[in-house]
Amino acid sequence: MQHTILLCGGSGQRLWPLSGEIRSKMFLNLLPAPDGGTESMLSRVCRQLTEAGLGGSALFVAHKDQQALVRRYTGSTYPVIGEPYKRGTFTAAALGVLHLCSTGKAQPEDTVCVAPADMFADDDFFQLFHRFAGVLTASGAELALLGTRPAYPSDQYGYIVPGTGGSAGCDPVLSFAEKPGSSRAEELIRKQALWNCGVFAFRVSFMLSKLAQMGLPAEHDAFAGLYSGLPVRSFDKEIAERSSRAVVLRHEGAWSDLGSWAALTSELERMVTGHGGIWGESQNSVIVNALDIPLHVIGVPGIIAAASPEGILIAGIHEANAIKTVLQEHSAAPRYGETGWGSYTVLDEASSGADRILTVKLCILPDHGLAEAAGQHSGKHWRIISGHGLLQQSGMLMAVTAGDFIAFGRDEQHGIRAAAAMEIIEIRTLGEADSGPVYTS
Repeated sequence: MQHTILLCGGSGQRLWPLSGEIRSKMFLNLLPAPDGGTESMLSRVCRQLTEAGLGGSALFVAHKDQQALVRRYTGSTYPVIGEPYKRGTFTAAALGVLHLCSTGKAQPEDTVCVAPADMFADDDFFQLFHRFAGVLTASGAELALLGTRPAYPSDQYGYIVPGTGGSAGCDPVLSFAEKPGSSRAEELIRKQALWNCGVFAFRVSFMLSKLAQMGLPAEHDAFAGLYSGLPVRSFDKEIAERSSRAVVLRHEGAWSDLGSWAALTSELERMVTGHGGIWGESQNSVIVNALDIPLHVIGVPGIIAAASPEGILIAGIHEANAIKTVLQEHSAAPRYGETGWGSYTVLDEASSGADRILTVKLCILPDHGLAEAAGQHSGKHWRIISGHGLLQQSGMLMAVTAGDFIAFGRDEQHGIRAAAAMEIIEIRTLGEADSGPVYTS
């Protein structure tokens, strides 16, 4: 039997201001969908897994803070488990394998395919997953990888250098090169090197033996209990680059991680997404605007103009990756976040004496809600802008609807569940020791 583990990466800065610490690129609902609408990278991957006959074997591994959000974007169709800490792709893959074993879904002889959830590939890419079990058996390899023919000499991807004379439609792996410079990438392409897609296949017994060699438990609860003290381990560096019996399957079609504005905008059907327009001599410019105010580009070619509650980016499309360096030098608290129940946006922050006053907009999905919890603020008020639902306050239940105003004291238990989509304006009064508006799933 074969299992597919999808690793849901954490944060991303190269697509700022739409992606960031809380909302990664796989949740951006921008890609053209078959029904004429749009879909996210994660929704697209789920659809392709199902169409390839892999949906029944899929398991998603996400950080615990994004677990509910992944469930939301996958339509609650697939099992999703949460990592207590971010400890790298190897550790996440091991947690997924041990979960499958602990639930009785996987046996030592089963095949596991580990892949990133944030990728953009054609349908043929996922059909190749079906070949892994046969490739491992026929080649005698301990590890099988998936590589794709490079479209250009990228310095943003890793490379796999294959040998020749392989069997079962695969080639032995000679070496790896991690994000080489452009000249080195050109040399690698001349050697028939492939982009490393971050897809690995192996037997369950292989992972269990690696854990034993590291002195780690091969039992789920014991392994999870050690998570906080585990180092960050990359599957590439910990396993693939140390393997002497690895093979690679070759994919000839489309593949990308859409990790830059240049890559993402090349897949969009429209030059303008959101409010605004492009005018004059502005060839190859793109607008992606998540704000409710218009953004116009006039007479400026070859730029990305992107806007969200986090900020505004104006950059040459092929120079926009520099935003990652800028953000590392000038970090700021997130102003927008998505959760399993909806989203929140920081509208305003002001000072009143020693206190800070935060104004936050909450958007709650139908039949979702905020779990009851104690307020950790000097004061908090809600104004229901639209929708209706059921409020929990100090052990009491009451119906609330548009126009209602509710005040909460410090440590007062409160929560809400939306019967219909709700919008709430929240005003927090924060003292020196109070926390800001970070909502979780």
